[in-house]
Amino acid sequence: MSKHTSPCFISLLILGLVATLAGVTPQVEARAFFVFGDSLVDNGNNNYLATTARADAPPYGVDYPTRRATGRFSNGLNIPDLISEAIGSEPTLPYLAPELKGEKLLVGANFASAGIGILNDTGIQFLNIIRIGQQLQFFQQYQQRVSALIGPEQAQRLVNEALVLMTLGGNDFVNNYYLVPFSVRSRQFALPDYVVYLISEYRKILVRVYELGARRILVTGTGPLGCAPAERATRSRNGECAVELQRAAAMFNPQLVQMITELNKEIGSDVFIATNAYDMNTDFVTNPQAYGFVTSQVACCGQGRFNGIGLCTIASNLCPNREIFAFWDPFHPTERANRIIVSTIVTGDTKYMNPMNLSTIMALDSRV
Repeated sequence: MSKHTSPCFISLLILGLVATLAGVTPQVEARAFFVFGDSLVDNGNNNYLATTARADAPPYGVDYPTRRATGRFSNGLNIPDLISEAIGSEPTLPYLAPELKGEKLLVGANFASAGIGILNDTGIQFLNIIRIGQQLQFFQQYQQRVSALIGPEQAQRLVNEALVLMTLGGNDFVNNYYLVPFSVRSRQFALPDYVVYLISEYRKILVRVYELGARRILVTGTGPLGCAPAERATRSRNGECAVELQRAAAMFNPQLVQMITELNKEIGSDVFIATNAYDMNTDFVTNPQAYGFVTSQVACCGQGRFNGIGLCTIASNLCPNREIFAFWDPFHPTERANRIIVSTIVTGDTKYMNPMNLSTIMALDSRV
């Protein structure tokens, strides 16, 4: 090792060796991880905001290692936690968390905020949330902070070599277009035109993340939106998946993949990875028993039909065994379902991860 090797590189190298010894996938060095998006990936930013979109009270976190509600919309770990585990890194902290400083910054940061969408008017009913434009501004601010810590060159390298997760789109349907009958957006756009508009706006967001230095970006489509217990409870007669929301997801996801493929062609590199959340979720939603679940219709925590009405609170029905439920609350998967999703992100074939899965990305990047 040359005498010019920075202390940061050495500490990252040590972190990587520790991770390897811990039996996770070998890494030359632990890579930073950045998360952008909505409640599926928020790990506590909304705790620091005056908003109703929050998960910082029991029974949220009932199975989290500390047994406390952390702001994750889960009974335990969420998708970013499990991706961090897979890449041999400690979980990222929410960007607004006061503890995110010093060496902790080098792990990365989670900028996600429950309730947001691709569009700025998505989630306005939640008042104070970190819209995607603001998340990207925070990412710039983060880079300045890291630059001050380890110097601009190392900071740029950390961002270029990082893994990024971007999860947007579901709320643009659930909490915007279909939020109320004759919503502003549904009067403005027929569904096919709305999808085209969303994709064009999403493209601008992805280009911006690339301009800010990200080079490995997992982009998730929406899940089977109509199959969430909330939608089954309010929009279906006999508990089947709600047709209109399923139609929206079926239109949106293929166009997202097409847009990502075109972007990669323009850039001349596989920067964006299309992550097929629709099929990942549909697998266990349509055949829960094959995955060890008893139900994918009923939420573990909630009230009313399918436990799909209202919020998950201390007054809600709570299932005693979270392992056998695919959905934790009216909208979000359980930790166990999240584990199935992340295991597919890591090892899934091109049906799920296009052009490659996370283990291939890690193998490729470790050789560079």
